[in-house]
Amino acid sequence: MSEGYLSQDEIDALLQGTESIGETAQFASGAPLSDQEKNAFKTLIQGTVESQSSNLSMLSGKAVILGAPSVELRAKQQFVGELPGELVEVKVDFTEGLAGDHSYLLYLDLATKLASYIMGQEKVDLNEAALSGLAEAVSNISGSTATTFGNQLGKTVMISPADCRKILKNKVRFPSGDNFVKVEYSLSIEGEKPSTLIEIFSLPMVKEIVSQSVGDGVAKTLAPVKGKKMETKMSNKDDFSQLGMQPDQSDDIMSSLGNLGGVMSPPNVQSVQFPNLQGQPQPHEMGNIGLLMDVFMEMTVELGRTRKPIKEILQFGEGTIIELDKLAGEPVDILVNHKLIARGEVVVIDENFGVRITEIISPLDRMIDIK
Repeated sequence: MSEGYLSQDEIDALLQGTESIGETAQFASGAPLSDQEKNAFKTLIQGTVESQSSNLSMLSGKAVILGAPSVELRAKQQFVGELPGELVEVKVDFTEGLAGDHSYLLYLDLATKLASYIMGQEKVDLNEAALSGLAEAVSNISGSTATTFGNQLGKTVMISPADCRKILKNKVRFPSGDNFVKVEYSLSIEGEKPSTLIEIFSLPMVKEIVSQSVGDGVAKTLAPVKGKKMETKMSNKDDFSQLGMQPDQSDDIMSSLGNLGGVMSPPNVQSVQFPNLQGQPQPHEMGNIGLLMDVFMEMTVELGRTRKPIKEILQFGEGTIIELDKLAGEPVDILVNHKLIARGEVVVIDENFGVRITEIISPLDRMIDIK
């Protein structure tokens, strides 16, 4: 049972009067992970490490390397005792396609270093702006994890907005249940001492993810299955001759059919590599970005905003004047896909309005949403 609702397996078990509902209840209530499940989940997480390192490197402007993850089932009380007094928690839950609690824990020194590089300053306090920068970084790496899980489950997986805060260790928001799944990475930033990044998953969610690879009767996507040779009724040349085929053709077909039942090699899946945004673009980088040049995006020029109660809005009519929150002559906002990227001044081109760009918003200002 999950979040007060019966799963389809539980409904089927009730209708059929079988014992499987007991097994499902044990699964959802927090049954320990088997070694096979741990290995399957570790393999899946390992596939996200390269893209997560690349995302953190682009945001911080420093080479960031995540080490191989370790996966273990932990009890809450024991784990809290191992944490430092204060730390930074970034909670990014899975909300659609896959539902469950998910968060990251960063020690204060690591959080401070990452925030400093993201904001382009020597050393920052972990204030609201710094925590917002960390939330942006964690949203990026969580997005690649959600994509990996979605590919595993065959559906689109969505995450919640990142909620980043500095907390005491007894305020960590753990998943429900006594146990949770902890993934730990070593994290190295160029020029800094290695640190540790901790990722927390709810146990039922992890079991749902790996069920696609280790569940009985389900196609195993992480490890190929060694199957038997394909058996066919047309096992000799006489059978093929009845179909009008020549003997040499039947040999080729039988050979091909026999190879189909062998061990299939797993697909070569690799993380997408994004170029570093620092410095001048190299020729191969321009070739990669060229793939996006024909993509259309919505550009909007915003003169201003205001807030009105519904009773006033209902009284609007032809000739109503609405006062905006900007003075005459103030720069207008230029948005791409509803994100502020620049400001400019209104001009007239022949008989059309236009905007002359006067200011480009810095990546830092866009990140902390200065509006």
